[in-house]
This record gives sequence, C-alpha cells and structure tokens, in this order.
Amino acid sequence: MTKLLLVEDDLDLHFIICKFLMTNHYTVQSAYSGDTAYELIQHNHYDLIVLDLMLPGITGETFLVNIRQFTQTPVMILSSKASVSDRVWTLQQGADDYLTKPFEKAELLARIEALLRRSLSHQEKSPLVYKNIALDQTSRVFKVNEIPVDLTSKEFALMSLLMTEPSKVFTKNELFQTVWQEAYLVEENSLNVHISNLRKKIKPYDDHDYIETVWGIGFKLT
Repeated sequence: MTKLLLVEDDLDLHFIICKFLMTNHYTVQSAYSGDTAYELIQHNHYDLIVLDLMLPGITGETFLVNIRQFTQTPVMILSSKASVSDRVWTLQQGADDYLTKPFEKAELLARIEALLRRSLSHQEKSPLVYKNIALDQTSRVFKVNEIPVDLTSKEFALMSLLMTEPSKVFTKNELFQTVWQEAYLVEENSLNVHISNLRKKIKPYDDHDYIETVWGIGFKLT
C-alpha cells in the first residue's frame, strides 16, 4: 500500500486530510512539526510527502531544502502562503507541486495521484546506479561492474529498495514489511539471510562492501 507522510500542525486540518487519504486507501504517517518529520524521513521510506510550510520547529522550507540532500521523494506542498514568489521559490528548492489553502479535497487527491504516477514512471524508466552497481527495474537486471548477477526475487526487491535512497537507513521492519508484505518478528532470520546472500553475490565482482549493517536499526548502502 502506498505510504504517505503528512506534515501539518493544524490538528483539525490534519485529521480531515488524514481521514480522507486513508479512506482513499493510502497509509498515512503523521508529523505535527518539522523536527518530527525530519526524524521520521531519516528512518522510514515514503512514496510521497504532503508538507505544510508554517510549522513549529524546522519550517517547511528548511525541511524541504534539508531532505533534498538525500532523497527525491515527491513533495506536495499545502500552504496558506499564496504569493507567486513563495510558490516559485519552493518549487525551485525541489517541491514537486504546490496547492494553496483553502483547497478542495478532490483536487488534493488528484494532484497526489498525478505525482505518484510520475514518480512510478520515472522509477521504471531510470536504472538505479550506485558506484559500480546498477539495477534496472524494468528489465530486472542487476549488474556489478557491468557484469550481470543473478538475484532471487526477494534479493532484487531488497536491493531495489536500498538503491532507491542510498543514504537512508532502512529499518529491518520497513524492509521486511515492504518485501515480504508481513509483520517483522525479532526472531525472523530471513532478512539477514538474504542480506548475507546479496553480499556474497556482489563480492566476487567488487571488493567494496556495499551493504552496511546499522546495529540496532537495519541496513543502508555504504
């Protein structure tokens, strides 16, 4: 299920948007400040961020500039700032769309769906490349130093997720739920086994240890 991060400090509006998106079959995680949102995005994967600009703590503008240093997750701005200069500046800093308050829920939904379609299309057409490894999601080919390496479907899905956001630490729970579509149990060892197999398959073609274990949290590319 598509997972969104909703960053909005107005409690009433937050509840209305959250309920509306969940009714339309989206998974929504809530943040009521820029600080909380920034913490969440460093440890979780989202398909899209719905972002207010006037937030307590880190402002929406600062949050946007900071996250564009490590992720290209689509960002939908919702703001009462309606001036042309505000909209232009925010879009130039990496926002993908801008909707001023007040707004119609149907338009918000349509814009979110359009952004997700564009994001999916871009992911399908653009191979993921990190250092000497490359992964083509369309042809489902994984290469190390231009040499094709056979991966199982689970290994391919894990590598694809890690390469989508190379600097992000993915929690074990997040990786397991995304790839296995099941709740992660502490005693479950399948994830560790698949990560170990990925390392073994890459090693003969590149001495670099691409997958880093972040103890107590999960894994990231190194």
